[in-house]
Amino acid sequence: MSELPLGSGAMKPLERLGWTTYFSEQTDADTLAATLPVRITSVHRSGLQALGATTQVKLPPRKDVTVGDWLLYDALHPQNSTLLERTSLIKRRSPGKDRYEQLIAANIDTAFIVTSCNADFNIARLERYVALAFDANVTPVILLTKPDLCADTAPFVTEAHSISELVEVAAVNAKSDTAAALLAKWCTPGKTVAFLGSSGVGKSTLTNALIGSAQIETQDIREVDARGRHTTTRRELHFVPNGCSVLDTPGMRELQLTDAAAGLDDLFSDLRALAQTCKFRDCAHASEPGCAINAAIKRGDIERARFERWQKLVTEDTFNTASLSDLKRREKSLHKTIKAVQKRNHK
Repeated sequence: MSELPLGSGAMKPLERLGWTTYFSEQTDADTLAATLPVRITSVHRSGLQALGATTQVKLPPRKDVTVGDWLLYDALHPQNSTLLERTSLIKRRSPGKDRYEQLIAANIDTAFIVTSCNADFNIARLERYVALAFDANVTPVILLTKPDLCADTAPFVTEAHSISELVEVAAVNAKSDTAAALLAKWCTPGKTVAFLGSSGVGKSTLTNALIGSAQIETQDIREVDARGRHTTTRRELHFVPNGCSVLDTPGMRELQLTDAAAGLDDLFSDLRALAQTCKFRDCAHASEPGCAINAAIKRGDIERARFERWQKLVTEDTFNTASLSDLKRREKSLHKTIKAVQKRNHK
């Protein structure tokens, strides 16, 4: 866990951790007299690491808390510490066969979606990250790293720009002296930024550039297959001397969307609007007459590949959202049954 940095000027200690009026308005004098605002800096199986204005604390594990969250720490009963309402929450369906919602990060202002100018570049994966950020009310910025691995970065920049006109794109050499300056307009005092992307694309190197030191271990990408190697093993919040908070994350091999319909609508707003002009309200955009989507594809106004990616993501999100909702209902029913049995046994 990063120590609270010095050199933040007139900023108060809590402000240097990302504390704003949004959080202070959720408290009152009595509450603050009995508890201590702390921000979660890392999550471990054994518990939560958190940092306050003048202290570091460890709390019991909690499924409803993630890195970046603010808690009102109760020193007498840490497990009862109050979770404050978030400004944003990035989440996904858990990887593998498990069906649960995994919280990635909370109270993030900008998500740097990092990919390298080589075989790691994947337009479909970038769309997933952007949809995730849109849905979380986080500003996405696509960073194209390792420009030295390609003869020309222009094609990568052009394709990344095609994802959404709402998303800024920048090519950056993570190891250069200018990396921090390029990201400076997003990394301002009181803001929290996060680096998301595959392993080995330069997330930890960029974090080090912002921190101004090499405190996070890094590894180069494998030349044989352009695949990254895991260096960061957990999500961890670091603090920059200027008062910006930076979240470094491990590479995510699988990014399944869940409950992200709003983000998909924002990302594919043109396709969604076009689909509403189809002749039939339940048009599947296959062979139905009067399909506006197919007509646009034939005219060359939209790419079939992009339309198919949209359909795939919407189908995936709908399925995952329904599956997780059903799981939550069954878990809630089970908990009620257990409590009822325990209540009867105590009579």
